[in-house]
Amino acid sequence: MDQLQFHNMQLTWLNGGVTSLDGGAMFGVVPKPLWSRKYPVNEKNQVELACEPILIQFEGKNYLIDSGVGFNKLTEKQLRNYGVTEESTVLESLQELGLKAADIDVVLMTHMHFDHASGLTHWEGETLVSTFPNAKIYTTEVEWNEMRNPNIRSKNTYWKENWEPIQHQVETFSGSITITSGIELIHTGGHSDGHAIIKLTQNGETMLHMADIMATHAHQNPLWVMAYDDYPMTSVFAKEKIMKEALANSYKFIFYHDAYYRMIQWTPDGKEVLSSLKRTKETKIPYEVKA
Repeated sequence: MDQLQFHNMQLTWLNGGVTSLDGGAMFGVVPKPLWSRKYPVNEKNQVELACEPILIQFEGKNYLIDSGVGFNKLTEKQLRNYGVTEESTVLESLQELGLKAADIDVVLMTHMHFDHASGLTHWEGETLVSTFPNAKIYTTEVEWNEMRNPNIRSKNTYWKENWEPIQHQVETFSGSITITSGIELIHTGGHSDGHAIIKLTQNGETMLHMADIMATHAHQNPLWVMAYDDYPMTSVFAKEKIMKEALANSYKFIFYHDAYYRMIQWTPDGKEVLSSLKRTKETKIPYEVKA
């Protein structure tokens, strides 16, 4: 497991699963000759995407960003359609760190799509139960309301199996919420109506988890948004505003989906990499991109 020390915060990426999705869908209207220069693609036009929750250990508490694709939650058809090459082994990852699921104090949900929320519940016999029974689970009020009452589009990714067993643990917010000093959830909308990003601050430095409005390092350009985004122009405007602030102030970025980078920091013009942490786990699609 890859780890990153951010001042007093210890970040560890857990094994939450791997998907392989259509590159055209992941980069929307951006032509393949452009996006394939920045992110690898295989002969089936698939790009590899990690679904790996980030454990933040800070001031004696355990915070988890998102929950992975889950284990034994997807049908054979879903496994095939979403190109799932690995299911979640988050509990085994925690065990390697000397932790149990019951030790997670807070789960920070950027949004509740299946590839982020399926790990919130698991099967015990014939019953679905909460994976992290002692945790407060935070999501935006907008996201929580839509998950329970999905529309004709969102019902394909908001599943009752992922929210019914944990509804007593959920705490919602509007706008933004400070979970503890240095950890803030901020509602952006865009990818989903209730999508949020996470802002970590320590000793005057900032690290952003942009979730799915910048799913990979290759989505840095504000105009490069997914076809999966329910509100693409909201994604564009939110990312444009955030990136302007972030680049000017030397923020670092961390990722849930990027199969090649855990963290990256760009120069103020966004053209060069100042520092980075590469993902050490071997990928099915090698990192070979065009100059």
